[in-house]
Amino acid sequence: MKFSAECWRRRRAVLAIAASLLTGCATAGFDGGGGAVCPPVVEYSREMQVRAAEELARLPDGSAVVEMMADYAVLREQGRGCQS
Repeated sequence: MKFSAECWRRRRAVLAIAASLLTGCATAGFDGGGGAVCPPVVEYSREMQVRAAEELARLPDGSAVVEMMADYAVLREQGRGCQS
């Protein structure tokens, strides 16, 4: 199969766009100093934490929300570790 000049031009354009998009993604998680950017960790009052724990305890076993909150707890811990 023979490739035409138009086909090669299209391939180069696609390659250039892909490289541009990938470069943008590579720098999105870093600040100007080259270090990772830590996500902010929202601080909740003691009352809010107690209320959330009580509400979670009332959910049925196997609830998707309980599983998601466990994941959220891990993310919050990672965020705290990043900041220190």
